[in-house]
Amino acid sequence: MFKKFAIAVPMTLLALSASMAFAADESRTSINITAEIPSKVFHAQPVDLDFGKDERMQYQIGAGTLSEVRGTYDIQHTNGSVGAYVVGGPTPLFNGNATLNIPLTYTFNGTVLTADSKEVVGDVESNGGMRADLVITADKPGNNQVGIYTANPVVMFDAIPRI
Repeated sequence: MFKKFAIAVPMTLLALSASMAFAADESRTSINITAEIPSKVFHAQPVDLDFGKDERMQYQIGAGTLSEVRGTYDIQHTNGSVGAYVVGGPTPLFNGNATLNIPLTYTFNGTVLTADSKEVVGDVESNGGMRADLVITADKPGNNQVGIYTANPVVMFDAIPRI
């Protein structure tokens, strides 16, 4: 019995060490998948799925202005028009000092957005679906407005029912 045990233990250790060697050569990939299927009645979503994740307003040295942020949206509402607004009002660029904020203007489909919902796509235009741009522009920075500025606005779209 001792001979069987003496042979079984080394064989078990050999098998375990071999499986550990194979584990060192493995590669694993974790994949997170998301799918968003819009409603057939109402939706407002960016065409570029990365829009809004890391937008940048580039400083134009010669002009002393900031470039605009632009995103194209697919819009549809089969039972009325579409409204939009900026939650809390138009959020400025902020660097930690409120006296140095740089105001931003939010425009969707040619309509300037405020804290109150306004119609941005009419009933007829939204019925079959269309594309429209969200454009964010900044006021020209003053000479004392330097450093890193950020803003995290939330633009809401709402379905305005047909009357």
